[in-house]
Amino acid sequence: MAVRYDDIGLRLKAFRMGSGLSAEEVARQAGISRTALYRSERGELVKLETLEKLADLLGVSITTLLGVGIEYIASAVSYFERMRQIEETAEHITIIAGPISFLLASPAFERTLDTTLRESVPEDLPDRDRALADISRITDVLRERKLNYERRQPSIVNLMSALEIDRFVRNGMVGRYDLPEEVRRERRARAREEMAHFARVIEEGAIGIQIGIVPETLPHMGFQIFRQPTRQILTISPFRLGEHPNVRVGVAMITSAPEALALHRKTFNEMWKRSMKGGDALKFLRGLLDNASAEAAAQGPARGRLRVVKRTAG
Repeated sequence: MAVRYDDIGLRLKAFRMGSGLSAEEVARQAGISRTALYRSERGELVKLETLEKLADLLGVSITTLLGVGIEYIASAVSYFERMRQIEETAEHITIIAGPISFLLASPAFERTLDTTLRESVPEDLPDRDRALADISRITDVLRERKLNYERRQPSIVNLMSALEIDRFVRNGMVGRYDLPEEVRRERRARAREEMAHFARVIEEGAIGIQIGIVPETLPHMGFQIFRQPTRQILTISPFRLGEHPNVRVGVAMITSAPEALALHRKTFNEMWKRSMKGGDALKFLRGLLDNASAEAAAQGPARGRLRVVKRTAG
């Protein structure tokens, strides 16, 4: 297997960002200059001894840093940075990540996301300041990802779960469930607006975007397959955005192993065949939104729950 020094540099940068350490701190603790660290992150040749020091300092294995086998990523900052790097050259993206696919989300979703992520951090969490600082880094990376997508416009095939969409509309775009009812009502309205945005995306039928809605639930660990000019990459992640997000706990995985790619592609294709598309998907979303809006109007200031809407294709 050929060594791709550019990939090593990208991983090094992602894990350094996830560590919360500055470039100066990493360089000092590794016993190298900041210039040498930046050269390494640009993919220039670096001594194995230096890589071993950096891997140990950043809390990753040398095999993960080298990209041998599977990359294991326990930091959401590092994971989303790796997504940004991979998307830089992706021509086609296959996505299972519900109920919201960030790249296709509306600008309003992005504006609410930072608040939602911050309120998901428990008040009594040890090292809460670090968790909040990580959220700032995550939102910066996500903003770069969206700008890159809008600039490059890779094709996207996205599967969403009908059950997760219903739960998202019913609970709202919230980071936790003990929010004041006034806030909950506003966040449920925000969730309805977001799903109305996805309905418009389906209705407009933009070239390069396909959306399918699966009647049943999707795998709890979302995954994406990226097709680049010379290879394909699979990412599996517990990190999620939207309703009750998680950017703190879990281990993501990245691999180009042929068997893993084939099995996940098969899983996606089987669910795609069962999914609602086009007019059926649009009918489902509009029916769910009409029902949610009617119940929200009937509830007024009182607290209530939306009735679960279950529909199938046709």
